[in-house]
Amino acid sequence: METFVHDGLTFDVSDTGPADGRVVILLHGFPEDRHCWDQLAASLAGAGYRVLAPDQRGYSPGARPPGRRAYTLDRLAGDVLALATIAGADRFDVVGHDWGAVVAWYLAGAHPDRIRSLTALSVPHTQAFVGAMIRSSQLLHSWYMLFFQLPRLPELVAGRAGERRFVAQLERSGLDESSARRYAVRAATPGAMTGPINWYRALPLEIRNRLGPITTPTLFVWGERDPFVTRVAAERCAGHVVGPFLFVPLEDGTHWLPTGSAAEVAPLLLDHLAGVPA
Repeated sequence: METFVHDGLTFDVSDTGPADGRVVILLHGFPEDRHCWDQLAASLAGAGYRVLAPDQRGYSPGARPPGRRAYTLDRLAGDVLALATIAGADRFDVVGHDWGAVVAWYLAGAHPDRIRSLTALSVPHTQAFVGAMIRSSQLLHSWYMLFFQLPRLPELVAGRAGERRFVAQLERSGLDESSARRYAVRAATPGAMTGPINWYRALPLEIRNRLGPITTPTLFVWGERDPFVTRVAAERCAGHVVGPFLFVPLEDGTHWLPTGSAAEVAPLLLDHLAGVPA
């Protein structure tokens, strides 16, 4: 499949591996797209998995609804569940990075009957992250989340910054030049950043929704050179998973694990999937 339709929106999706393979859904973060998974998708497809990597809500040109209420976690998770259903998967393995990890954690907590295994890259369980805001310097590392609450200004700043400055900012955080340039093109495209930023603007709507302990078999990988997620947040994650759990810190890993650390993540992910019965 190249696209799927849900909630009146059309999503672009990469579909690799055997059509009858066990379904693994890969969820990108901000400001990424489905191609951040190309290396890991190839490894998974080579091992016989059917890999689905969508451009998520706000990112696909045909899936950019207005207003922050269209970007709450239940709506974002609904898109993923619809993709799995269309692919014929009653249960599936989910892998998420950054904001994609937030959606993956939510899926495992709210829909454990649909999720066979969970792999989260860079971002820990929501309550671990919130707890670290109080008990560490995590709030200082997450200042941009507050800035993104403002109307229109974040998009204006991203557009006026220009591609060169946006690329430089991403590269300083550890992202490769090719990916940074691809994301910078979107940032400079009028109207293309509102959807991705609306993910952040929807955060105040989630304040009362506390994610409970996770029972799904979980792999959490975090880069020790991550400038956005502190060690305290990463290490607190274990306290919010009651099912089988493995935490792997990568010494040379930055925040951008799907691209920068694909060679290290791939064997961890394949081992994790192999350890969960189909």
